[in-house]
Amino acid sequence: MKPLKLGVIGTGSVVREIYQYLYFHSDFAPLVQVEAICDTNRQNLDEFGDRYQVPADRRFLDFETMCGQVPLDAVQVNTPDAYHTGPVCHALQQGLDVLVPKPLADRIVDAHAMIRALETSGRFLGVDFHKRDDPRIKEAKARYQNGDYGSIQSSVWYMLDKLLVADPNHRPRFFATDDFAAKNTPVSFLTVHMADAFMFITDLKPVQVQAVGFRQKLPSLSPVAVDGYDLVDTQVIFDTGAIAHFITGWALPNSAHATAVQSGRLIGSEGMLDLGLDRPGYHEIIEDGIFERNPLFRNFESDGTVSGYGISNPGRIFRQIQRFRNDEMTDAERQGLLSPVSLGFYTTVICEAAHLSLEQGHATGSGAVQGTSIDIRRLLQQTIGKEEL
Repeated sequence: MKPLKLGVIGTGSVVREIYQYLYFHSDFAPLVQVEAICDTNRQNLDEFGDRYQVPADRRFLDFETMCGQVPLDAVQVNTPDAYHTGPVCHALQQGLDVLVPKPLADRIVDAHAMIRALETSGRFLGVDFHKRDDPRIKEAKARYQNGDYGSIQSSVWYMLDKLLVADPNHRPRFFATDDFAAKNTPVSFLTVHMADAFMFITDLKPVQVQAVGFRQKLPSLSPVAVDGYDLVDTQVIFDTGAIAHFITGWALPNSAHATAVQSGRLIGSEGMLDLGLDRPGYHEIIEDGIFERNPLFRNFESDGTVSGYGISNPGRIFRQIQRFRNDEMTDAERQGLLSPVSLGFYTTVICEAAHLSLEQGHATGSGAVQGTSIDIRRLLQQTIGKEEL
C-alpha cells in the first residue's frame, strides 16, 4: 500500500513533542511520506526541515500555497486550536483528507464550519484525542458500557501541568510564544482531554456548564507576565443529571514528579472507578530529581522506534484515511467515525461554554473569578441556530 503524501501545517511544539516520532520513528511511519511542511514561524519551519531533510522548495509560510503547489493526499493541521478552521476547511475543499490534534476547535461556530466542510467535500477528517487510545480509558469504557458501575452520578478529573509549560521565562521554552498561555487556556489545552475522555467512556452529553478560574501565579511571572488563568475548575451537568468536575491548570511547581499530574474518579450507582492516570509507568530517582515516567503515552524503545497511545491514536487515524482512500471503509463505519461525537463536537461545546462562563463571571477577590451558569441548548441555538448537532 502506498504511503499517504502528507503535508504538515505547523511544525512547533506539538510536532517536537509527539508527531515527529509518529512521522519518522514509529510503526506507523510507513503509512506517511512527508512531502511538504508549512509554518508561519521560519525558525520552527527550518529546524524541522533541516532535521528531516525536507527540500527548501517544499517549505512554505502559508498553507494555501503549499496545498496548491505540492501534490498531496492529506494534511495534518498542527496550528494552535483557534487557528484550525482555515487550513482544515481549505484542505477539505481541495479534496484532501485531514488529521488535526484535539480539540477540533475551541469555538462552536468553528467546529460547525469544519463539520459542514467535511460533509460537502465528502472527504475524511480525524481528530487526535489520544487519551481514547489509553488502555485504561478503553477498559473503563468497556466495563461501564457493560453496566459494571451502574449509572454515573458524580465524577472528578484533574490534569495539572508544571509551570514551565505555560511560563515564557523558562529556558528552554516549552512553547514558542510569550502569549501562548493567554491564548490557550487550561480549558482549551487540558480540560478538553479530560472532558472528552469522560464522554468517550459514558456517551453522555453536556447540558449545563459553570467554571471557576484563578489568575494568581501566571500574572506574577517575571520579567514576562502572562495574562491568563493558572487553574480552572469546570463543572458540567450531563443529560442524565450526572455531574463532573474537570480541574485543570499549568502552575504546578516545576519540582512536580511529572510534566502532567493527572487522574480521574467516576462514582456510579453500582460502584466506583479510579483511573490511576497519575501513576502511568515507573518511578525513578536520579541525580536530576524524582520522576514518574509514562511509557504508556510515549515509549522510546531500544530499536529507536517510539510507541505508546500518544503515537498509536493518530497512527490509527492515518490507517483510517488510507482505508477510506482505498474504498475499504463501509458507509456505516465512515459515518460512525465522522459523527459529531467522534469528532469531539461536544468537547468543543464544553470548552466554549467554560470560557463564556468565565467571561460573564465576576471577580471574588485574590484573582479568583466565579463564572456564570451556561445553558448548553441555549448556547447552541445562539451559535449555530439549533439545539444539537
